[in-house]
Amino acid sequence: MATKRDFYEILGISKTASEDEIKKAYRKLAMKHHPDRNQGDAAKDAEVKFKEGKEAYEMLSDPQKRAAYDQYGHAGVDPNMRGGPGGAEFAGGFGEAFGDIFGDIFGQARRGAGGRQVYRGNDLSYAMEISLEEAAKGKDAEIRIPGWDECDPCHGTGAKPGTSAKACSTCNGSGQVQMRQGFFSVQQTCPHCRGSGKIIPDPCTTCHGQGKVKKQKTLEVKIPAGIDDGMRIRSTGNGEPGTNGGPSGDLFIEIRLKKHDIFERDGDDLHCSVPISFTTAALGGEIRVPTLAGEAAIDIPEGTQNDKQFRLRGKGMKGLRSSFPGDLYCHISVETPVKLNEQQRKLLKELDESLKKGGAKHSPAEGGWADKLKRFFN
Repeated sequence: MATKRDFYEILGISKTASEDEIKKAYRKLAMKHHPDRNQGDAAKDAEVKFKEGKEAYEMLSDPQKRAAYDQYGHAGVDPNMRGGPGGAEFAGGFGEAFGDIFGDIFGQARRGAGGRQVYRGNDLSYAMEISLEEAAKGKDAEIRIPGWDECDPCHGTGAKPGTSAKACSTCNGSGQVQMRQGFFSVQQTCPHCRGSGKIIPDPCTTCHGQGKVKKQKTLEVKIPAGIDDGMRIRSTGNGEPGTNGGPSGDLFIEIRLKKHDIFERDGDDLHCSVPISFTTAALGGEIRVPTLAGEAAIDIPEGTQNDKQFRLRGKGMKGLRSSFPGDLYCHISVETPVKLNEQQRKLLKELDESLKKGGAKHSPAEGGWADKLKRFFN
């Protein structure tokens, strides 16, 4: 009979190794000898080394067994307590071992009361439309979302009053079944009870065996000032309920900004188009423009051209993570008069003749454009 190897040697650690060091060493060994990484001739040797590593981890991760092993060696650990002579029983195979130590890595469900796996509920999404003013100031809102309540007739059992649920005969109430292929073993959710571990022969007619009934619930939501389009607010625990006592999912409220009649938002800045008459553009003057906090004045200089931009500092939005508000950009739109009467037409013609006599000094852009055209055609 071959001499058993030292547990510390198998894991490649010292006798003073901490619990974390033991766990990390076992994780590294288990990943190295995973069956997916050892096919063909190497598979048999990988199985042996994995069994050795599992046994070593089981002994050294238990403080009492480790103390007995440190004092008496292999003789200090009773093999009968581990499923028979010759070492630890490999009942769960790779699937069980990976479920014990790598559950957090591979996202496996947690185990609840009775050994059943519990599952977190799904997250829910809710689209909320708000105005630009509400986004700037923030608001308290109420929303109605689908929720669940315990079924009154069956008191949440899912069974018809006067009856009860029975343990699933397929998984013996564990909610899990084990699939084996050679030495490889994988645990899966029981297809018969879907992981609940129980079967309801006579379901409640109100909830149809779910133990819960759908309802509408009202939630109060605080919209913070400065929130922007596409941002989400998380409401913890207000998603769908979990399975087998698992935690509920979360509710994500996605913000949608309504189209504003005047302003367009760009981050913390606001933009708006301000129409002015061509006489104001030519002669200059003061105009009033809207802001989220009221009106503001802009001095239009003489000879202002179309698309001229004026910047009002601090008149934009104050974002969620901003120390100071953004700016408001006013884009001038010079408006051409329409539906003129005869007198107005006459006055404009006189003005046009007067301007032409002044040459290019009254229309520098037009004069420059004319020169470019001459050079192009010549």
